[in-house]
Amino acid sequence: MLAQASPWYAHALQRTAAGPAEPLAPPARMEWTTRPGIGPGAEIHGPDLRRKRLVELGCGPGHNAACLATRHAAHVTGVDLVGLQVRRARSHYGRLNNLTFVARHALHYLQDADEQFDAIYSVFGAIGLVAPELLLPATANRLKPGCSLAFSVPHPQRGGRAPAADDRPRRDYVTLPDRTRLPVARWDFDASRWEKHLDRAGLWLASAQDFHDPRKGRWPATLLITARKL
Repeated sequence: MLAQASPWYAHALQRTAAGPAEPLAPPARMEWTTRPGIGPGAEIHGPDLRRKRLVELGCGPGHNAACLATRHAAHVTGVDLVGLQVRRARSHYGRLNNLTFVARHALHYLQDADEQFDAIYSVFGAIGLVAPELLLPATANRLKPGCSLAFSVPHPQRGGRAPAADDRPRRDYVTLPDRTRLPVARWDFDASRWEKHLDRAGLWLASAQDFHDPRKGRWPATLLITARKL
């Protein structure tokens, strides 16, 4: 019931209604931003991902997970709150080796996992949409020492807005394929506030990068954070 009450369920339902999900070739490149080809790719996780175990929090249709599993020989688990998204991801890429898709809340998946991972990442996924004081410590607990967390979120200055002034979530909107906008709570932090929450979780901020999308004006569109477990 939690997933079906989510705006992400409505988004996936409309995507599914538009037509069946067909098998796809894995993308050649991992994407972190709103504009393909801008910013880094899979190298953000390290130079050699062969046999490394990665988790994506909020995998959506599975494109990035499929890229990492096939182009970089990583073992990837894609986790998504919405079962319809997981079904879509499996339709696209379920035939591939080294790749698993799971329908779970990201926080619950991490809390219940009994192994540690070489990298955890989120691309406009669960990080920023789940309370960071809960999700970041759970993420740190599932990372091997010295290993990385990387996540991209909508930039807090997108469209000329100001970053959140405190630790509370703000109202944002999800735009559905039919252009309907549904409200969602988002932790809209700048890099310094993310650093504070990462530090509390036992993670060290390694980098924070701003990326622009030329289609969206002069304001940055994506904030990309990388961190390591201390």
